[in-house]
Amino acid sequence: MKVFVSGATGFIGIQLVKRLISKGATVHALYRSEAKAELIHFPGVNLFRGDILEKTSLENAMEGCEEAYHAAAFAGVWAKDPALVVRLNVDGAMNVIDAAGSQGVKRVVVTSTAGILGPSKNKAVDENSPAPNSFFTDYEASKFQLEQKLLGRRNRNPEVVIVNPTRVYGPGYLSESNGVTKMIKQYMEGSWRLIPGDGNSSGNYVFVEDVVSGHLLAMKKGKPGERYVLGGENISYNQFFSFVREASGVHKRLFKIPLWAMLTAAGIMQGISRITGRAPLIVPNLTRKFNHNWIVSSEKAILDLGYQPRKAQEGIQQTVQWVKNLQL
Repeated sequence: MKVFVSGATGFIGIQLVKRLISKGATVHALYRSEAKAELIHFPGVNLFRGDILEKTSLENAMEGCEEAYHAAAFAGVWAKDPALVVRLNVDGAMNVIDAAGSQGVKRVVVTSTAGILGPSKNKAVDENSPAPNSFFTDYEASKFQLEQKLLGRRNRNPEVVIVNPTRVYGPGYLSESNGVTKMIKQYMEGSWRLIPGDGNSSGNYVFVEDVVSGHLLAMKKGKPGERYVLGGENISYNQFFSFVREASGVHKRLFKIPLWAMLTAAGIMQGISRITGRAPLIVPNLTRKFNHNWIVSSEKAILDLGYQPRKAQEGIQQTVQWVKNLQL
């Protein structure tokens, strides 16, 4: 079977491509960068240079495919042109879906984010939680805009199923989307020494291979027009680094940075970016996320899809071992 994948050179995309070819699929992988295309130069992968903003290139790449995964997105914390985020994350995604329909693709799984569910208050957020009044990043806002076009879409070709990963980590390409693994690696090397706030705010961390499994399950069992949160375990920053210390044997002192100090630094970085055009490491709105809990439930995916994420301690152990092997 032939399967189309956009975002095939990204963190999740690469692992998805590997899993698909291991199951005997021939992957039609869309790419823009020749250098990144080398990351997926595997037997069973047919490479198609193109862009999600160019329908002709999408239709060419999807020819003969039965299924499609749309994992491409602008996921950065800052864009010099915010309108570009909407063009890529909304218009580009709709181009993929339209091209899939014209090429006879039966079903598309679209990768969104659990960030659009907003922070949690008294209980975990899930697929049925009311939408927040605003979003912390342009990325989240654009993904929400996309989902409004897709939720409830039934009896139309192609069928579309949405998946919403939480904070993804694990072995793989150390891109901006794999920031959690980069943080683990930097901690082990001694260059990451910070914890936001008091370290007690919680988030949901999911191992990348579980996210890939969730994509495949959504393709097989997901209901058209619905979304499924692909999460792992809800833990605090303090718990997260406790697991990293235990798995790595590295015990570096971490400094807790108050929110006001982080906001000040982020504001300065954003001001410099406006002048230089270079992306900042962090922006004020993203920094404000650290002042909230992001406790998420994956119960719907567990019950409806058979999704089985691993515990954070196990996933972090596997990630730490992978980082150690990199350093050999």
